[in-house]
Amino acid sequence: MKKLGIIFCAVVMILAACGTTADETAPDQESGTVGDETAVEQQFDVFKIGVIPALTEGDYEVPMQKLEAILDEALPYDVEIEVYPDYNAVVEALNFHHIQMAYLGPATYVIANERSGAQAIVTQLIDGKPYYHSYIITHADAPWDSLDELVADAENISFAFGDINSTSGSLVPSAELKRRGVFEDENNHQFKDVRYLGSHDATGLAVQNKHVDAGAIDSAYFDTLINQGKLDKDQFKIIWESEPLYQYPWAVSSEVDDELIKLIQDTFVNIDDEEILRGFGATGFTTTSDENYDEIRKVMKEMGKLD
Repeated sequence: MKKLGIIFCAVVMILAACGTTADETAPDQESGTVGDETAVEQQFDVFKIGVIPALTEGDYEVPMQKLEAILDEALPYDVEIEVYPDYNAVVEALNFHHIQMAYLGPATYVIANERSGAQAIVTQLIDGKPYYHSYIITHADAPWDSLDELVADAENISFAFGDINSTSGSLVPSAELKRRGVFEDENNHQFKDVRYLGSHDATGLAVQNKHVDAGAIDSAYFDTLINQGKLDKDQFKIIWESEPLYQYPWAVSSEVDDELIKLIQDTFVNIDDEEILRGFGATGFTTTSDENYDEIRKVMKEMGKLD
């Protein structure tokens, strides 16, 4: 029996080990290595998977344990899934081949693809479609019924984002608020204050408990948190919804070969375990590829996140 164990990170071990940040040197896309022209080969004893903390660790524990068991059985390697403390740490781990696959937001995937050639291979479905939205939400008691009204009163509003590298919790709503002239970055805006809370459930709870006036959240995770009873639907108003966004990808590093990619894709597509699917706010999985994230690339360039 292959070893089965799920690891939840408390510290950014990867950053300590490599001594870099996401803005520093990453593996060359041609070689897949740092400072080495030798091509990366598929050499690993354990297939390691990093996961962004879209929700807090406890919400992921059972789904990740079950997913790890399925992959451990299907792949010719021991499998370990690690939930990282922030989005950037997962990108760094993938860039430096500390992990072979990662669950990323669309924006963090684009960064990983640009810096180390990571490739999206699987994404999730909601009611058969690979799309979700960014929402801006307020408390049901709040006086603002539209984003226009909220923007007009920006100086009196405390606004919450999720992780600064989140697509639906930061990038896309930031771009919308920038277009409306009230937000440039966390230090240059017209709101009373801006906070980055790190995860979608933290944002939802902050709005529900009136710790902030409004927040940006992933539509799928918002629905999941309501269905789980962790948020009360009656306590919210959705005052803005983005255009459809292509779903979160699972991406592999450049050291993973086509045969293993196909096996991973086939395994994910056949997953029907409800606890796993609920953990990702999904109804199924499907294959995907890099070009599906071109629209996010455009937004990232607009916001100065890519050259």
